[in-house]
Amino acid sequence: MSKVWFITGSAGGIGAGIARAALTAGDVVVATDLDLDRLQQVYAANAAHVLTAQLDIRDAAQAEAAVEATLTRFGRIDVLVNNAGYGQFGPFEEIEPEAIERQFATNVFGTFNVTRAVLPVMRRQRAGLVINMSSNGGFKGVRGASMYSATKFAIEGFSEALAQEIADFGLKLTIVEPGAFRTDFLDDRSLKRGTHALDDYADFRAKANAVFEARNHNQVGDPDKLGRALVQLANETDPPLRFVAGADALKVVDDKLKGVAVEVERWRALSRSTDF
Repeated sequence: MSKVWFITGSAGGIGAGIARAALTAGDVVVATDLDLDRLQQVYAANAAHVLTAQLDIRDAAQAEAAVEATLTRFGRIDVLVNNAGYGQFGPFEEIEPEAIERQFATNVFGTFNVTRAVLPVMRRQRAGLVINMSSNGGFKGVRGASMYSATKFAIEGFSEALAQEIADFGLKLTIVEPGAFRTDFLDDRSLKRGTHALDDYADFRAKANAVFEARNHNQVGDPDKLGRALVQLANETDPPLRFVAGADALKVVDDKLKGVAVEVERWRALSRSTDF
């Protein structure tokens, strides 16, 4: 039986890679994005197997409407991929509060909106997989990306707890932590920078911008291969809670786990001393 995938942010990048893999596997896709024209162009050749819907994930009513349209067309939702989001980069002190609020409104509260709209469907089915796209910056804080990391850390904590809450209904959840994938993530359309420039951060800012320019569209990760990996996980009876995508992301995770283990051991006696 083919699966019904509901994918946010699927007009390009990782979201489109996941959609292509699902379609190749014989599944059907609900492709959502802010840019409806681009979305329709991307999936024009797959109209029989794709429902396109404009969705601003910050709008809970739009999320509910997209889910209702999905049920009308396909009758169920088997896999939800919370992929839509963007990166807010720059030192914390250089980012205006309004930009921080927008970052959380999209990456965190937008994910909540879509998940809240889909979970009742999956609970009725007593089956379904939620895939929440995090980042290696959601496992280890990234200098110059404190606000982006903050949103992804929030998604990870939410996901770990939610996985336990929905397990009794036969539902699964997987957190995906990609490294650097070859998408438009570092383009101005997806990447936002702070506007409150401070002299003390000038050198860091220049070096970071140079790295972004060199890496943009030269990242090692392949969105189509990630899509195929997630299709495989969606067909597992026991998918992982956390999936690390890419050798660069694996190194980040390995290094942090080793560092945390060393630090915990160093202060173990003091930690125990705080008990009665």
